Amino acid sequence: MSALLETSAGDIVIDLLVDYAPKECENFIKLCKVKYYNFSPIHSIQQNFSFQTGDPLGPTSVASDGGSSIWGLISGPSKKTFNATFHPKLRHLERGTVSMATAPHPSDPDVRVAGSQFIVTLGDNTDYLDGKAAIFGKVVEGFDVLEKVNNAITDKDGHPLVDIRIKHTIILDDPYPDPSGLREPSQSPPPSKEQLATVRIADDAPLTEEVDEEAAEKMRREREARAQALTLEMMGDLPFAEVKPPENVLFVCKLNPVTTDSDLELIFSRFGKILSCEVIRDKKTGDSLQYAFVEFEDKAACEAAYFKMQGVLIDDRRIHVDFSQSVSKLAEVWRGGENAKRKRRREGGGWGGVKGLEKWRKYREDDAQDSTEDHYSMVYGEEEMRGRHERQRDGRDRDNRQGRGSERFGDRDKDNIRDGPDRIRRRDGGRGRNWDGAPQSRSRSPVKDKPRDRNRYDDRRKNDRFRHRDEDRRGSNQERDRPRDDYRRR
Repeated sequence: MSALLETSAGDIVIDLLVDYAPKECENFIKLCKVKYYNFSPIHSIQQNFSFQTGDPLGPTSVASDGGSSIWGLISGPSKKTFNATFHPKLRHLERGTVSMATAPHPSDPDVRVAGSQFIVTLGDNTDYLDGKAAIFGKVVEGFDVLEKVNNAITDKDGHPLVDIRIKHTIILDDPYPDPSGLREPSQSPPPSKEQLATVRIADDAPLTEEVDEEAAEKMRREREARAQALTLEMMGDLPFAEVKPPENVLFVCKLNPVTTDSDLELIFSRFGKILSCEVIRDKKTGDSLQYAFVEFEDKAACEAAYFKMQGVLIDDRRIHVDFSQSVSKLAEVWRGGENAKRKRRREGGGWGGVKGLEKWRKYREDDAQDSTEDHYSMVYGEEEMRGRHERQRDGRDRDNRQGRGSERFGDRDKDNIRDGPDRIRRRDGGRGRNWDGAPQSRSRSPVKDKPRDRNRYDDRRKNDRFRHRDEDRRGSNQERDRPRDDYRRR
């Protein structure tokens, strides 16, 4: 004996254990026969453990009474529940075990009663349910459906966000006679208003909105264009992000390098009055970049030129014409107006047009500079910087002359001849003049930029001491009695 449950996740076939739980099997079969389980929600999903169903309204409905047995439907609320039986050989050891959900009897806690709700296990060794749920069947087909239910996205109470419901029940084999008063419906009844009110997200509701690919691509391009325009505005390339190119300007490209502004103006003037016609040229070489901008006075004339001049042969070149997308001229006008406003505000006092601000002392504005330019000047003004390079050059020339004089003095010492320990006889006869005829300086200090070779000097003094040790006293007296002025010259 078995039953088929058609759910929104798939079909489940349940074999009933009539020999071990006859009362539970009869209740389940007859409830399926009267379509009591139709549109019942699957709830209380515990992953790898179990899920529960069988209440037509579910626990989320305020009007739910928890479900009723087949005898309660026929005889009244007094027989809403019945005493459940627990066979000792039936245990929750396998996945897909089906059992009736029970609750303690109000007057006898040792007795548990069941109604219409049942539990299906989603994992093995779920013996926690032994003695709490009365087993009456096993799932033989539809384990893939159990896997879908097990992996369903649920809230904190275990209710799936997308409804999983029993749509229809079919009895494959019914050995029990129908109780008196049972009426089988001819067709599956539609869901009631109370059942429809419990729908969270219908199982057949589209989760992804179908959007036209062309419309989506257009929206994406518009968002990208707005983002790029905002970036250009922050960089200062656009006056503002919402700026639009003028509608009376044509962009003409693929021109012959020999084509001039007057040629284009003459050709395009037949469509209307032209305000400006300019072939863009290289700033350094002046060569044509082979594209131009033609500005018309009237928008209609611009449109007529666009349709008529496409692919026209000019100077052996077929030109390409399109509406201009450049806003450089508008940007220049905007920048000029903004700069004029800033200058007017600055003339009112303060710094940058704000009277409460003061210019930083590190920089100062040069009054002699043209007031039409915004600039900063360094601490040194033009009057202080004027002649600075000439003064530095004169200083370097003076240093070079001094260095050359020192070198001459060092070379001159090589030509001197030593006569004694501290005496130098000059080849110029002791006249006290330099080689270039200039008077000799009185200073005898050594040249600072040439290091003194002290070892050579000490050896020379030692040799002079031994050589002049036997010098006669008269020669020494003559040196001592020499006139003072002559001594100074030497």
